[in-house]
Amino acid sequence: MNLRGTQVVLLAGGLGTRIKEETANRPKPMIEIGGMPILWHLMKNFSTFGISKFIICAGYKSEVIVDFFANYNLRRNDFTLNTSINGTIEIHNSHATNENWDVTIVHTGGPEIGTGGRLLKTLPYIENDNFICTYGDGLADVDMNKLFESHIQSKKIGTMTVINPRNRYGVVEIKEDRSVKSFKEKPATKDWVNGGFFIFNKKIFSYLDPVSPLEDRPMKKLVSETQLNSYPHENFWQSMDTFREYELLSDLWNQGKAPWFNWGN
Repeated sequence: MNLRGTQVVLLAGGLGTRIKEETANRPKPMIEIGGMPILWHLMKNFSTFGISKFIICAGYKSEVIVDFFANYNLRRNDFTLNTSINGTIEIHNSHATNENWDVTIVHTGGPEIGTGGRLLKTLPYIENDNFICTYGDGLADVDMNKLFESHIQSKKIGTMTVINPRNRYGVVEIKEDRSVKSFKEKPATKDWVNGGFFIFNKKIFSYLDPVSPLEDRPMKKLVSETQLNSYPHENFWQSMDTFREYELLSDLWNQGKAPWFNWGN
């Protein structure tokens, strides 16, 4: 499936309180893995599917996101700056980048705004009938072509990627005499959970309001109307809600074992 022209909405406005060691001075999606923000890793992964249009829902510490993208080429290239009031910037392109992205940053408000309210504020910038939406703090190796195809074939308003996460702890079965019957080290759960990679038809905006989280009233209404499709993903998926999970993602990257790394050099 050709995804060129498809837009991705990245939800990047939350506080990230469960990983406050890293979010005192920046939003969680700007925490760096291998020297680059996790948000950048997401965008690089999406770009391998021909996607180059991104809408970032900024909120907490939005200036960090603005500064990163406003100065994207200046950070990575030599340049000459003229400081007059009509001054120009000449980029010498000594360190060329492969990205050719259109990045729209939407200021979606403070912590009182839920994910549904943030998504609602992107409506003026949505160009097509269907678009991708995901959180800016998790990485996976989801095949976006297959996900999008599943959505189109379902003819529903929304498609949710669902995963079987691994239990955080080993599971122990105990006999009546208290001896251990079995032990499974961090098995996968039997339940499917929200994996955070969505495809939405533009009709989703009629389900949103400025207050409700996307995962609450809007999703429940989609379910009640049989308008939410599921796409099972059984390969790599990892959110970054805690410092331990940040270390896990960093270790995978540093060891050259990052499953989401699909863009070559």
